[in-house]
Amino acid sequence: MFRNWKINILFIALGGFILLFIIAPLVGVYLKTSFEDYSATIADEEVRRSIGLTLYASMAGTVLFGIGAIPLAYILARRSFPFKGIVNGIIDLPVIIPHSAAGIAILGVVSRSTLVGQAGESVGISFVGGVAGIVVAMAFVSIPFLINAARDGFAAVPERLEKAALNLGASPLKVFFTISLPLAKKHIITGLTMMWARGLSEFGAVVIIAYHPMVTPVLIWERFASYGLQYARPIAAVFMAVCLIIFIAMRLLTRNTYNVKA
Repeated sequence: MFRNWKINILFIALGGFILLFIIAPLVGVYLKTSFEDYSATIADEEVRRSIGLTLYASMAGTVLFGIGAIPLAYILARRSFPFKGIVNGIIDLPVIIPHSAAGIAILGVVSRSTLVGQAGESVGISFVGGVAGIVVAMAFVSIPFLINAARDGFAAVPERLEKAALNLGASPLKVFFTISLPLAKKHIITGLTMMWARGLSEFGAVVIIAYHPMVTPVLIWERFASYGLQYARPIAAVFMAVCLIIFIAMRLLTRNTYNVKA
């Protein structure tokens, strides 16, 4: 009993250190930002525009690319095929490679000299220096969070339920939408939330594809490089507060949904 008590104290101390490591820098940002700085930052049209663009671009990337990511996650959870391990490894590549390198790689696909870039330009969509490029960059670095979470959710759905529905005459598509998708919903919503949240923070890939229009991470860096920490810190504080409020709201809404279904 005494030995277990000592282990608990050790684990609590280690856990407390990690929490302090996470919280201390964030709290420091707010403590070192004055009310006047907050007011001036909130009143800054460029800051408000960048926050709106960041929220929109990350959400657009999550919705657009999620349409293909969720079916892919289902295939990875339910089907065996050659080189499946390689496909799983490819999905995790955006998390591993430096995001500046990711930006260079994306640029090689969507620049104006490529087929994709030219096709976009022909219909009025500009990837380089445009919102579409920001959406693609954010989606590229964040999509592994959705695929991996959705794959785990589908894998946790009992296959016997799907097979029973198929034996009763339901089509595979109906089984997917009425059984697999609803039962994996919790994981999918978590993946969508994490993909959206990760996209909000992207800097390296975005700054290479589209320095302008500025998303908030790029604006923070630009203010820091041009004017110093005093001008960059209030923007970081306001942006983190906005993201935190939305993230908490999404968590509460999804938790209430789970509780009602339960």
